[in-house]
This record gives sequence, structure tokens and C-alpha cells, in this order.
Amino acid sequence: MVEKKKGFQLFAHLIMILISACSVIPFILLIMSSFTEEKSLIANGYSFFPEVFSTYAYKYLLSGSGALLRSYGISFFVTAAGTFCNLIFTILFAYPLSRKDLPGRNFFAFFLFFTMLFSGGLVPSYMMWTRTFHIQNTIFALLVPNLLMGAFNVIMMRTYFTANIPDAVIEAARIDGANEFRILFSVVLPMALPILATIGMLVGLGYWNDWVNGLYYINNDKLYSVQVLLTNIQRQMDSLKQTMGAGSNVSLAEIPSTSIRMAINVMGILPVMVIYPFIQKYLVKGIAIGAVKG
Repeated sequence: MVEKKKGFQLFAHLIMILISACSVIPFILLIMSSFTEEKSLIANGYSFFPEVFSTYAYKYLLSGSGALLRSYGISFFVTAAGTFCNLIFTILFAYPLSRKDLPGRNFFAFFLFFTMLFSGGLVPSYMMWTRTFHIQNTIFALLVPNLLMGAFNVIMMRTYFTANIPDAVIEAARIDGANEFRILFSVVLPMALPILATIGMLVGLGYWNDWVNGLYYINNDKLYSVQVLLTNIQRQMDSLKQTMGAGSNVSLAEIPSTSIRMAINVMGILPVMVIYPFIQKYLVKGIAIGAVKG
């Protein structure tokens, strides 16, 4: 019996190693490709060991370092502020829904679920945000539309509160004289760190990777987030490659669009790769408990 367990553990470890390798290898290939000369990429394809090492792609991106640093600053601010506001709104919606004594609980739960099935559509949303709320070319255009609160996150947090916050703890706090806000922020939230980290990570990724709001609502290059800026750089390189390739004697291999594309991806995901290991344990636990129980 012991030998069977050891054999199963060995098999499971091998499977996990293969899965991990399939997840890590593309990132390594991406980074190595960003340091490979364009001619080598076109002639030999992607490789884990650059045949001709080159940092031109990063030099090109950093040539406008002022704009890049400003875009990084905007992205960090929007991600931090948006994640904080999203968590606040999600908590204030999810916690009351988790209490069985909330008047009109079923109505609010249905109202929340209804938003997951139907939306106003792109054109009405654009008209509302630009003509009614006038957020075009403001920082709020990167914060508010589509990302400020999500129904799925509310449901996941409500499920966590219901399944993992004992009613006896809340009743004890009430007996001690704590009001609802004191119970929420002093009792409930310290016990809900896994789900807070989980939703914070998911929302933060949404804000960091978002380029749609910048495309729709931002025309001022001083308000570009890093994703919008990198997307515009990529478009410029593609346009230059088509123009020079069609009516010029310059070889396509001399236009480093592929290596720059790889460098853009590296610079876009680098902050996420740095932050993720620190909250990984909370992320896994929060998703497992918040989405399955209840």
C-alpha cells in the first residue's frame, strides 16, 4: 500500500513538473526572443539561446523613456486606486448580501445577478460615460468603466463570507456593542484575507492589462497607460513595416517589429510576475474557498 502511494506521488509530481514547464517555458522563450536580433529571428525562428544577442528592442522602447515612465506611473496609480475602490465597493455590497437578516436580500441578489446577463452595449455605454459623466480624457476614464465593480467578484466574496465567517462571532461582537461598520472592518475583514487578496489580484490584473478604456475614452497621450502606449508603439512598428516593405528597398528583416513585440510583452507582464509570488498562497486559497463552498 505504501509503495502504491509513493508511485502515485511520483506520477503526480511528474505531471505537475510537466504542467509547470509548459507554463514557464513560454515566458523564457518570450524573454530570450526579445533579446534576439530581428534578422536572426526571421532566419532561424525563436530560440532559447539567442544566436545574435541584441538589446535594440529595449533601446527603442526606452528612447522615449519620459513617456514610458509617465505611462508606468499612470498604470501603477490606476491599478492601485482602482483595486482599492473596487475592493471597497465589493465588500460593501457582498457583506450585506451574506447576512440572512438583510431586508430585501433576494431583490438585491437578483439585481446583482441580472447585470451578469444583460448590459447596455458598447454604444450606449460610450454615450453615457462621455455625454452624461464627461469622463473622456480624464483619469476617471481609466478607473470607472467596466472595472470599478464586478458582479462575479461580489458573488465570490459573499460566498466566502457566508461559508467562513461564523454567525456566533458576529453576534458576540454585537453583544460587545460593536456597530455594523466596526464588525465589518475589525472582525470580518481580518478573517477574510484570502478572498481579499484573490479579488485584489484579479482586479489588479484587469486594471493593469486594460487598454480598451484608453482606446475608447483617451485621446491625450499624457494620460496613456503603459498598455495603451505599448499598443500604439506596436501599431506604429507594424505600419512602418508595411509602408517600407511595400515601397522601399529596405529589407523587412531590418525593421525589428518582432523583437520589439516580444520586448513590449515582457515590459507589460514584468510587474505582475514580480508581485504574484507574494500573494500566491492567498490567491489559491481564496479561489478554492470562495468559489466552491456555499
